[in-house]
This record gives sequence, C-alpha cells and structure tokens, in this order.
Amino acid sequence: MTRVPSKGLGIVAIGRNEGARLRKCIASAKQASDFIVYVDSGSTDGSIDYAKSQGTVVVELDSDVPFTAARARNAGARKMAELWPNVELIHFVDGDCEIVPDWCTAATEFMATHDDVGVICGQRIERYPEKSIYNRLCAMDWFAPAGDTQSCGGDSIVRASAFSDVDGFTETMIAGEEPEMCFRMRQEGWKVHRLDHPMTLHDADMKRFSQWWRRAMRSGHAYAEGQARHGGLIRGYRAREVRSIVFWGLALPVVIVVAVALAGPACLILILLYGFQWWNIRAGRRRLTGTAAHTSLYATFCLLGKFAELLGVFRYWFNRIFGRKSYLIEYKGNLRSHA
Repeated sequence: MTRVPSKGLGIVAIGRNEGARLRKCIASAKQASDFIVYVDSGSTDGSIDYAKSQGTVVVELDSDVPFTAARARNAGARKMAELWPNVELIHFVDGDCEIVPDWCTAATEFMATHDDVGVICGQRIERYPEKSIYNRLCAMDWFAPAGDTQSCGGDSIVRASAFSDVDGFTETMIAGEEPEMCFRMRQEGWKVHRLDHPMTLHDADMKRFSQWWRRAMRSGHAYAEGQARHGGLIRGYRAREVRSIVFWGLALPVVIVVAVALAGPACLILILLYGFQWWNIRAGRRRLTGTAAHTSLYATFCLLGKFAELLGVFRYWFNRIFGRKSYLIEYKGNLRSHA
C-alpha cells in the first residue's frame, strides 16, 4: 500500500461506545496518517483508554452540552489545527467505519490537482448487508454516482481552507450537518466531488424495524432543519425533500380520508397514487444502479419512510416553536454511534 504523505493529511475520528469498531477505525487511520485525533462523546466502554493506548490524541466532549456529530468533528478539527497547523486535508471518519487501504492515496492525489474541490468522498460500503434487510437498505443508501455532487456523508476528506471558509459544521444540527456544510461551501465557490473508489467499510448494525424507523425520523428532522435554515418551502435547500415528506406522509392520507368520508369508498382509488410512486422509485433505482436487485425492497421502505420522516419534521418544528433543544435521535441499540 502506498502511504499518504503524513504532512498533508490528518484524520479526525468520532465515536460513542463503538467498541471493536473503533479498534478497526483507528488501526486503518494509522495506516494513512501520523496525525490522528479521536473525539469521544461520553463513551463508557473503554474507547477513550483504548484510543490513548494507540498513541491517538483524544478529545473528550463536555457532557453538559448536547452531543452532536457536528460538534465532535469541529472539536477534532480545532485540535488538529492547534497541534499540526500544516495539515491541509482533514479526513473525517465515523468510529464505526474502517478506512479502505489506498483510498487516502487516491483522494489526496485528486485533491492535489483540483484546487477548486473543497470536499472529496468515495463509496461507503456496508460491511454486513446480508445480516438484515435494514443493513441492506443502508448499503443501497450509500451508493451514489461519481463526479461533482451536491454533498458528502460523514466520511469525507475536507480541505482545511474550505472548512475554515464556512466555519466548519453547524454544531447544533443533530443530523444532516454534512450536506448542510457542503451547501455553504458550494455557495462560497467550492466544489464537492465523489470518486468511484471504495472509501470506508461501515457497520450499521441494524437488526430491528424500530432502529430503521428512528433513523428515518432523524432524516426527516435533518431535512426540516436544513430547509428552515436556508430557504422556504417552494425553493431553497431541502425544500423538495420536505415537500415530498409532507405530501406523501400527511397531505395525501388526509385527502383520501376526507374524500372517502364525503364521497364514498370509490375514492379509495386515490391509494393507487402510492403504487405509481412506488413504481417510479423502483424504476429510478434500477436506472441508477443498473440492476433490479432489491429495488422493490428499496421502493417499499422509501414510501414507508415518509411517515417516519414526517414525525422527524414535526419534532423539529415542535422543538423550534417551543424553544426546546434538539437531542440526538440515535438508532443503535446501545446508543453507540453518531452515524
């Protein structure tokens, strides 16, 4: 494996009770860089001691302030700048992910010849998609076409100067902070690019429907907060996603119920609109991936997810209207991860 020049790349890993996953994460990080910061959000499983034993710089977040992945990443970036100000690229990685060998080499070589790219990512790969349908859905979610794109996920390499231009992540966001930061970067003239190269191995560890449901709720919360920050419902950031959630999760069901009450059971034919949308999602997924494998599963859960996402939208607006803080919507059984 070709080693990335350590002076150019630093790695910020974040986690909360990741256990064996963190061990793999740190081991893979050490293969790519000499400059590693691990930011911990209240772990009780020995993660902090393990990271220190590996020679990793550890930042422990104050539990008096609500934990968010955005807050953890910003803290890691600040520590990186304090200790190693010459680091030009920051690789953010979640503690439940393992960096794929040679990914950092491919990414840094691309960044060296594309000065206008502020963020680069690759393909996140789900480690155990066969273990549950929910892991399989995650694996399908991760796939995205290569080239210039709108946003990245939690694993990405960010140019330090671009990160500074937008003051990093928005720390109060409990989810969706990466696309929101990319949106602000693109407004400043930076590009976001995805390589067709394996980047990280991720372990969703989802075994129950309730975990998937809470993850979908979190997505709805993220869409609502992003839309509220950067535009109205007609245009602007995340407006299309919020309109879709409200239409399929609330407006259409209400219309069907009212129509049946006023005009009779014949109006139940409106339910066919969900069938048409299911078919459109399935066909779109097949065009994107070039295969029909699991497209019916994906379309089914995309539609079902609108109802969970709607709850996330309601949660965001309830908290905002009543001045309440938003806390993490965690989906793993032992509250281990930000991802």
